Amino acid sequence: MLGYVLATIAALAVGIIAGYYIRKLIAEARITSAEEAAKKILEEAEQEANALKREKYLEAKEEAHRLRNEMERESRERRVELQRFERRLMQKEESLDRKTGFIERKEEELRRKEEDNRQKQEKLDRLCRQQQAELEKISNMTMDEAKELLLQRAREEITHEMAIMVKEVENQAKSEAEKRAREVVTMAIQRCAADHVSESTVSVVNLPNDEMKGRIIGREGRNIRTLETLTGVDLIIDDTPEAVILSGFDPIRREIARLALEKLISDGRIHPARIEEIVEKTRKEVENQIREEGEQATFETGVHGLHPELIMLLGKLRYRTSYGQNVLQHSIEVAHLAGTMAAELGLDINFAKRAGLLHDIGKAVDHETEGSHVTTGAELAKKYRESPEIVNAISAHHGDTEFQTLEAVLIQAADAVSAARPGARRETLETYIKRLLKLEEIANSFEGVDKAYAIHAGREIRIIVKPDRIDDYTSIQMARDIVKKIESELEYPGQIKVTVIRETRAVDYAK
Repeated sequence: MLGYVLATIAALAVGIIAGYYIRKLIAEARITSAEEAAKKILEEAEQEANALKREKYLEAKEEAHRLRNEMERESRERRVELQRFERRLMQKEESLDRKTGFIERKEEELRRKEEDNRQKQEKLDRLCRQQQAELEKISNMTMDEAKELLLQRAREEITHEMAIMVKEVENQAKSEAEKRAREVVTMAIQRCAADHVSESTVSVVNLPNDEMKGRIIGREGRNIRTLETLTGVDLIIDDTPEAVILSGFDPIRREIARLALEKLISDGRIHPARIEEIVEKTRKEVENQIREEGEQATFETGVHGLHPELIMLLGKLRYRTSYGQNVLQHSIEVAHLAGTMAAELGLDINFAKRAGLLHDIGKAVDHETEGSHVTTGAELAKKYRESPEIVNAISAHHGDTEFQTLEAVLIQAADAVSAARPGARRETLETYIKRLLKLEEIANSFEGVDKAYAIHAGREIRIIVKPDRIDDYTSIQMARDIVKKIESELEYPGQIKVTVIRETRAVDYAK
């Protein structure tokens, strides 16, 4: 048994040893195979690396060759460009050298000429001084005295020639102009504008330039004739720069003409058909404005239920003035004053306001009818069915008829208060007289004036000159000088006409 065990153990030992060596041999064989495979892989990798290295080397060599070629090409181009610049610089240097030499020669010539001129100027100065001394010796006058004498004679000759030229131009304008500015002194204007200052009968339209005057006149005056015919207003186109004066006793017609002319100037198309269209359109606009003004007046005073025609007449008062006071504003003010006084006295406020608003309604049409504005206003109120008390208040506000109500007395008082308050009317008697005296004083300040008279409420001054000292042409120049002095020293409404009168009388006696 023991032998069997030993044999078994020995067999196991031998098997273990044999297995050990067998595994060792197998492991060595595997290691050898792996080493060979690794060696083969390394050889293949080295071969690929060498191939890749050679390829990259060739590519780098080719790139370096290409870059070298480009650098050489750029270098050649730059050398060519530098050579071209060098040639241009050399040419410019040569040109500058030539110009410098030319300039130096010119400077030398200029220096010689300056020296010659200086010597000649000195010689001329000596000759001039000698001649001046000889002239002063001959004429017994200094140079300043001779200069002043020459200037005085030249001034007199120029003034005389200017006066002749002004006369010729004025005569030419009178012969060529179809219409001249004229005063409209008629009973209608006196009735319409008896209480007005002169600027209430004229309107001024500013022009962008004086060429527009010719376009307004039109070919053979057809444009201005059309405008005057359609509006009933006179257009005065005179020497006033960039302005046209509209003259007419009817302020509404004048306003229509003013607005129409401004639209035509703005539009630029000025011909008879366009004028007719614009005038008609403007007339409708003014009528709408008149209606709105009348409605605004009734709304402002709280007077309601007026006839539409009375509202239109109230709107027309917007274009009437009395001594510079707007008649519509005056009527509104009288209505408020009368209403306030009626409230204080416990009278009918609405009646007082209504009568106050309508008291001057006749001024809207008094230039179209016979009679005063008081009579006309009472007839209008009666025509449009106002109460007899309102009619009486209108007809009695200037004391023409007896008062029938206390409110009528308030209307007269309110009218007087509105007209007499400071600043309501344009000009006091004292100021008016001072203006006339100043006007005559300006005229008398000119040499050669014998007498001067301010007439037509200061709208004209007539100057009588001494015929032995003032000739016809000088009188024309004097008129213009007086106009300029009046414009610079006086403030006045409208315009002032200056008339210079030179009269020569020859007197002898038969014996």
